[in-house]
Amino acid sequence: MIYADNAATTAMSKKAIHAMLPYLDEVYGNPSSLYAFGQKAKEALEAARGRIAACLGCEAREITFTSGGSESDNQAIMTAAALGEKKGRKHIISTAFEHHAVLHTLEKLKKRGFEITLLPVHENGIVTAKQVAEAIREDTCLVTVMYANNEIGTIQPVSEIGAVCREKGVLFHSDAVQAAGHLPVNVNEQKIDMLSLSAHKFHGPKGIGVLYAKRGILLESIISGGAQERGKRAGTENLAAIVGMAAALEEACAEIDNNAKRLTALRDRLIAGLNKIPYSELNGDAGKRLPGNVNFCFEGIEGESLLLLLDDKGICASSGSACTSGSLDPSHVLLAIGRPHEVAHGSLRLTLGENTTEDEVDYMIQAVTEVVTYLRNMSPFWRDLSTGRRPHVFAE
Repeated sequence: MIYADNAATTAMSKKAIHAMLPYLDEVYGNPSSLYAFGQKAKEALEAARGRIAACLGCEAREITFTSGGSESDNQAIMTAAALGEKKGRKHIISTAFEHHAVLHTLEKLKKRGFEITLLPVHENGIVTAKQVAEAIREDTCLVTVMYANNEIGTIQPVSEIGAVCREKGVLFHSDAVQAAGHLPVNVNEQKIDMLSLSAHKFHGPKGIGVLYAKRGILLESIISGGAQERGKRAGTENLAAIVGMAAALEEACAEIDNNAKRLTALRDRLIAGLNKIPYSELNGDAGKRLPGNVNFCFEGIEGESLLLLLDDKGICASSGSACTSGSLDPSHVLLAIGRPHEVAHGSLRLTLGENTTEDEVDYMIQAVTEVVTYLRNMSPFWRDLSTGRRPHVFAE
């Protein structure tokens, strides 16, 4: 099997698993308990908080543990909305190709009277700091722009956007779920006020994540109950997962340059091979993208058929976000960068990992080429394209 869906989830690292084991059967006390056994768990909890903070360039007290990226996104946006509403500022800026954890939360706020501006995304899959600056108004309370897109992998200029927001006095949140552990993150240098991440995207366990919030931002609780996480996230902390997340993030950050160099070379090899398929195009900028992300559209085929036939050939891939894999609608990300519906339906996302080899990349090029040719030979739609009854979208 060739696993090429690392944007959906990653295998847990051995270091993360090893770090978790003592907190599953030895140090299993509740960190909120006052007796020594519970306080031993508390010490491990706070040590992990400090280690994660060091990776992000912030203070330990600015880290809140959540269930993952979606919860972190929700809490960050709802916090900024609550703070803005108190000041009569009910305008939020985001982009048209954010993760649905952001977009759906903004839809809820829209029903509460907030005005939402979704910036259009350029064909290369990037928004600019200039776009953000021009959209900011007196009543803007939040700018939320992802660090790297979860489908097409394009990297956004978060440092420039952060500088604009800081100058304008507007909170800046970034969904860094795809970026953390793969791209350098320093929230102070990049002037990010709130940031979301999820452990299972960088070889940590599922169901655990982080919301960084700059000191002075009073987080809005979205889960009511106990006083855990300084009263800002109720529920007994998942200590084993938190410790595993800290170990995984430290390991990923320590190897970030080496991994990026190797994965970028493999990514570019894969892009070059798939570019040889007629009437296909890479989605998003070829260079300003995550090291392991390759996303293509192929004319004349359906993405679902492509995935099933690749699965038969032992390749695990996707056609977009894992969170929307059951949807028959074309990717909102691809529509946002201007792909027409019929082309957006024929998309393929291959996301490489640290264990991906050159031989696997070459096999993927061969397999995708064979499957695309096979599907096109069966397709009446492709027949219309090849005979000139319908115009091609892409150049040969």
